[in-house]
Amino acid sequence: MKIHEYQAKKLLREFGVAILDSIACFSINEAVDAARKLSGSTWVVKAQIHAGGRGKGGGVKVAKSLNEVKQYAGEILGMALVTHQTDERGQIVRRLLIEQGADIQKEFYIGMLVDRSSQRVCLMASSEGGVNIEEVAAKTPEKICKVFIDPIEGLTSKKIDDIVRKIDISQSGASEVQILLQNLYKLFDSTDALLIEINPLILTTDNHVLALDAKINFDDNALFRHADIEALRDYDEEDPMEIEASKHDLSYVPLDGNIGCLVNGAGLAMATMDIIKLYGGNPANFLDVGGSSTSEKVTEAFKLMLRNTKLRAILVNIFGGIMKCDVIARGVVAAVREVKLTIPLVVRLEGTNADLGKKILAESGMKIISVRNMGDAAQHAVTAAAKGE
Repeated sequence: MKIHEYQAKKLLREFGVAILDSIACFSINEAVDAARKLSGSTWVVKAQIHAGGRGKGGGVKVAKSLNEVKQYAGEILGMALVTHQTDERGQIVRRLLIEQGADIQKEFYIGMLVDRSSQRVCLMASSEGGVNIEEVAAKTPEKICKVFIDPIEGLTSKKIDDIVRKIDISQSGASEVQILLQNLYKLFDSTDALLIEINPLILTTDNHVLALDAKINFDDNALFRHADIEALRDYDEEDPMEIEASKHDLSYVPLDGNIGCLVNGAGLAMATMDIIKLYGGNPANFLDVGGSSTSEKVTEAFKLMLRNTKLRAILVNIFGGIMKCDVIARGVVAAVREVKLTIPLVVRLEGTNADLGKKILAESGMKIISVRNMGDAAQHAVTAAAKGE
């Protein structure tokens, strides 16, 4: 789960990470009022969307008067902000953050994420923070240093000293970085975060260290422990189909192909998409119905896929373990009847009660292409989709 910058900064402040004063706003008048409340004569007007690259896309403006705050707020609110992390349609800006200006001496990058290979939290840092950090990672990866945090020891002073030395922060700012990194790790660990990025972390001209931007992602599977964090979810920033899928306990991700996929298990779903690509087709979605399903759940999955107007065929690929193939078969038959399916449907059932499931499909009287293996299933689906174009 992602949250907005202003929400992330509230968490940073609660955990003792130094930030600038800022106020979240939802209208132009609120933006001007916020600037009046914040000290100084320079303010930054920031679009709040769940994507990076906002500055390059025109979503971050420096205002040097209240009139400019009003002007920029009017320009940014309601705009479709396109960045390298959005699609070509962009994301509608519905919220702003008005923040104090800062005198920046140097920008740095700090990140924490779960590293699957080491099964530890990885702390990353670079002396080359700012809007071009992706370019730094691609062209000069040696400028990004990493340490891996032992979950028993936690983030030790020795490892922090190593990071501080490598990013060459001034001695005057080193002690503040020590405190900031310790508190950042406490936040990461306490909230079951998957990612925290501070880009940039700044050293001001008076030698204070501040988090100028913040991005935090959380582990969805741990949200039951954090009702306060789950309450920060902004449904306007999420795909409506993914939201609908979550209501029915379905794992759904839209893609740009034309062959719908309904599969049980994430690994089999990935393999199904791979084999569709192998035979020259393009999957329209990732859709995992999970290990325990019902006819109603399968019907909802079909409805979800059929919202995609580009769909030209559907491939159902089930390996029955806990999930029984006859349950899926009844769900498929019920779904086809309810949605009045008009595009080709290919079904492969193997495992628990597979023979009974195939019998249910055969006796349904419906035009269902039943196959024995994944290769045949993919070939039939790709051929059917090509004919439907």
